[in-house]
Amino acid sequence: MSGILYIIGTPIGNMEDITLRQLRMMQEVDFLCAEDTRVTLKLLNRYEIKKELVSFHEHSSRSDAERIVSRISAGENCGVVTDAGMPCISDPGEVLVRMCGECGIEVKVVPGPTAAASAAAISALHIKRFTFEGFLPVQKKERAQRLELLRNETAVMIFYEAPHKLKAAIDDFSEFFGTDRRIVICRELTKLHEEVLRMTLGEAAEYYSRTEPKGEFVLLIDGKSAGQGEKITMEQAMEQVRKLIDNGEKPTEACKAVAKETGYRKGELYSALQ
Repeated sequence: MSGILYIIGTPIGNMEDITLRQLRMMQEVDFLCAEDTRVTLKLLNRYEIKKELVSFHEHSSRSDAERIVSRISAGENCGVVTDAGMPCISDPGEVLVRMCGECGIEVKVVPGPTAAASAAAISALHIKRFTFEGFLPVQKKERAQRLELLRNETAVMIFYEAPHKLKAAIDDFSEFFGTDRRIVICRELTKLHEEVLRMTLGEAAEYYSRTEPKGEFVLLIDGKSAGQGEKITMEQAMEQVRKLIDNGEKPTEACKAVAKETGYRKGELYSALQ
């Protein structure tokens, strides 16, 4: 009989944000897969847990994943954790979950804090819906494509960002969403220097022109308002299509992406290109 893969959430900063079930499962599993074993070891030492740690991160190979899944198939129970928060979301652990699903291995979740949900709760934005975007693509072409598709998004958008990339991200957001769009900047959530800033993108750009970003960031950007969100014209939709094509997207894929965002049919957009 195969074992079970447990997705175990861990604190996003404050080590006291841990549940009794999380502690019990980290003690009971046969081994833990960790994004950074050094980070996880600090947590285990804090709660006097002795457990085998297996490194599994974004640079791990498929054979590394196969060895882990093979151990679970053979009957061992494995817990997967990340450096902070819930693993397997914008995280290497999703590979293990997918492979276990393909192999018919049972997967269970042991929930814990998440930076995105915590930031949404503290943001003071009117959140009926939100879209989790994680980290922006690094490559300029892919980054522009992603932001172009989000230009008319009406839900609050949640991004993660590293300090050394924050200024560039705010500049890009300003270009695609406008400097008047509201942003909430959550820094070092649950940690000693937790900070929440509420301002416009233009104000954020000015603030960080004289303030060096430090720590880990969650960014919440207001969606396009109802007043702005009226149905765009065919000409505006075609402008989006051409921008995607100019950035290297295939015409059919560009039309498909814009159709999803605007309500126009893919076929009529493609015909307008001819």
